[in-house]
Amino acid sequence: MDPLDRFRAVFPAERMLTGPAQLGAYESDGLTAFHARPIAIVVPETQDEVITAVRLCNELALPFVARGSGTSLSGGSLPVENGIVIALNRLNRILRLDARERIAVVEPGVINTQVTTAAEQYGLHYAPDPSSQTICTIGGNVAFNSGGAHCLKYGMTSNHVLGIKAVLATGEVVEFGSASREQIGADFTGLFTGNEGLFGIALEITLQLLPRAECFHTVLAGYRTLEEAGNAVSAVVASGLLPGAIEIMDTLAIQAAEAAVHANYPRDCDAMLIVELEGPREKVAAERVHLDALLAASQPVETRVARNSAERAAIWKGRKCAFSAVGRLSPDFIVQDGVVPRQRLGEALRRIGEMSRAAGLRVANVFHAGDGNLHPLILYNGRETGALARAEELAGRILRMCVEMGGSLTGEHGIGMEKREYLPEMFSAAEIDLMQRLRAAFDPLGISNPGKMFPGGDAPALVQHGLHPLEAAGLISRE
Repeated sequence: MDPLDRFRAVFPAERMLTGPAQLGAYESDGLTAFHARPIAIVVPETQDEVITAVRLCNELALPFVARGSGTSLSGGSLPVENGIVIALNRLNRILRLDARERIAVVEPGVINTQVTTAAEQYGLHYAPDPSSQTICTIGGNVAFNSGGAHCLKYGMTSNHVLGIKAVLATGEVVEFGSASREQIGADFTGLFTGNEGLFGIALEITLQLLPRAECFHTVLAGYRTLEEAGNAVSAVVASGLLPGAIEIMDTLAIQAAEAAVHANYPRDCDAMLIVELEGPREKVAAERVHLDALLAASQPVETRVARNSAERAAIWKGRKCAFSAVGRLSPDFIVQDGVVPRQRLGEALRRIGEMSRAAGLRVANVFHAGDGNLHPLILYNGRETGALARAEELAGRILRMCVEMGGSLTGEHGIGMEKREYLPEMFSAAEIDLMQRLRAAFDPLGISNPGKMFPGGDAPALVQHGLHPLEAAGLISRE
């Protein structure tokens, strides 16, 4: 019997996609260097249908990958050959929005910006703001613990998720956390957030909402070199100021953004710094004086302040579109996602420039400077023989530099397919084994997003059903 017949009994033909053109649309996510064709796409419309699909996969030992908008830049939502994709876009309801409690309960297919749009009438907003926030889904944000430009002040997705209802790969439905900010016991909500789809699928996510800032002060500063811009960031952070965001863009990224949206960025600069203060008017007024003095001491070529909300929106539109705008400069590019300590930011940028010249490849730099999260975009032409391999080699050297400096392989994009072979650069064999045992505790068959994160793919050890996941992973004992 064809295993897909079991799914056809649940999903009507228009929500059970098996045609070549239909499958082709799901072959890649945002990291288009990787391709894989699933055997089917199922499109559930309710939580019960998601649960049924996962239980069928568990019964048939059939690999599955959950997918929202497919914006992952690490290959995290790449399909699995001979597996299925569970597309979650139609689970797009905001189930509850409580302005008094400052929470929103949403399904995984809700778009990031839709949460703020629904909350803004109450003077509230959802803080995590990845560059793809107008199209990426909350389910994907949870899977990869997304950040964004304002994560310096507000933190990552994990800092704003209070509770999760999920179906594990075994088909078990679980609830972690609650609507309360006061939690006791093991933090399974935090554990699930950032699991890269290796545990199962989130069905409902309870999000924390925050009051919208009363006042914003957004400054552009142009610099002669990337290193100077990086040193300016170190000076701002070391001063004790906590801006809402600190971002850097280099010449190539500035050119691309200007061509795309005409953001009116400073010209004739090798790097541009965006610093945004936000909060009560009195606080921002005082911090502005401090910031102006710090920026003046960093000797920028040009400094410009957004005079109104329209100019602020234009500044952020240019920054948010930078990844896609770089497509105007090169037919192909790889987006990296390493992290370095802030005090070594200037050094890291200088070394990336040196590596770029040595490799003969252009690199456009766009990144969350406040927390050292680099996003170098390595430009190449995929039609040239060996170009992709050279770009990937340069990306690997940048990642190794980040780890050598005491940083991380990833800040928010995740390990996925792209960085899995570099995991031993950062973690010991014992640590990776622990991760695999923990994954196997939630997914004994290794069917949920298999082949991702771990070097060489998965090697899950089967565990006993009925055990607490931490006990199954050998992390706790009931004896």
